[in-house]
Amino acid sequence: MSMHSEPLSSRDLGWLRLSLTPGLGRKSLRRLYETFGSVEAILADTAPGRLARAGLPARIATQIPDPAEPRLLQTARRLAAQGVRLARFWDADFPPLLAAIPDPPALLYVRGQWPPPAGLAVVGSRRAGEEGRRLVREICRDLAAAGICIISGLARGIDTAAHLGALDAGGATVAVLGCGIDRAYPPENARLFEQIARDGTLISEYAPGTPPLAGNFPGRNRIVSGLARGVLVAEAAAGSGSLITADFALEQGREVFALPGAPYGPQCSGSNSLLKEGAHLVTEARDILELLWADRPRTPAPPAPPASRAPLDLSAEALRVLGPLGATALHIDEIVRKSGLTPPEVSAILLHLELQGCIRQLPGMHYQRLDAR
Repeated sequence: MSMHSEPLSSRDLGWLRLSLTPGLGRKSLRRLYETFGSVEAILADTAPGRLARAGLPARIATQIPDPAEPRLLQTARRLAAQGVRLARFWDADFPPLLAAIPDPPALLYVRGQWPPPAGLAVVGSRRAGEEGRRLVREICRDLAAAGICIISGLARGIDTAAHLGALDAGGATVAVLGCGIDRAYPPENARLFEQIARDGTLISEYAPGTPPLAGNFPGRNRIVSGLARGVLVAEAAAGSGSLITADFALEQGREVFALPGAPYGPQCSGSNSLLKEGAHLVTEARDILELLWADRPRTPAPPAPPASRAPLDLSAEALRVLGPLGATALHIDEIVRKSGLTPPEVSAILLHLELQGCIRQLPGMHYQRLDAR
């Protein structure tokens, strides 16, 4: 689906009203649809206690937003302007792998291409080291070059590296959000968020405006694994959210892969445990392709973005950020001080420069210019 600015259809507007209703989660929405058969029937029945037919409290009916409510109309206009559509569990183009999981979403907000192809989910630490991020980016670049969609959660660290790898190859990537579809989180990934909206797919189960609450992410993780044929875990600590995703993958019948990490490093203790428990060890893309996509023709990966040449169309602000960087890495606070820009501005520009192949991020929020001699 391409981006558009057409108004939401009456059906999508109806589902938006239900999505914004307090007390109506995915299970309640499924019960309503299975009872009434359409969103129009759900909203057309005005009899007192009508939702009791679906086993829901009568008070919920009084909390459904009125179709003329200003907040609803403002949200609908914003979603239409961003090219957001609503995908329902009952639609013919709903991804079959996701539809088959034990607790599928009833409703998804989508920006970008729909439906996305089944691919590989990649999860891991938000504080991953440079080596882990580089390896994940290379693996995902090679997989994307072979036509494999990369699915992750747009978080810092491993998620970001996975999405960047897919984009390096001009391949498909899906970001599943733990907040509303209208919020870029974390803020420093705002440019990556927009690039995925343009060249890949953004997905959220949560109503527009929903903040990135900690309780949202386990639910997000089941969708990450549910869209995929397998899950690759990289630099996951014991008890981390990445292991929750691996648990969902096993419950959903997916293959689980893991990158080996330093045996004494707590940052990798969870992913190393997965390997001891039978996860497939991965050091290159071929390890995944040979198991999940053995019949797919091999396509050589394109070269990584050139590091010796900066883009010619950098803004004045980007040049102020790039100028102080050299072979010696600088902390982001020092870059902010030298550039005279605000921290959010510098974070966004650094991500853009990384996408362009001008710089790389090192551990501890340090950045180094790649074309420095």
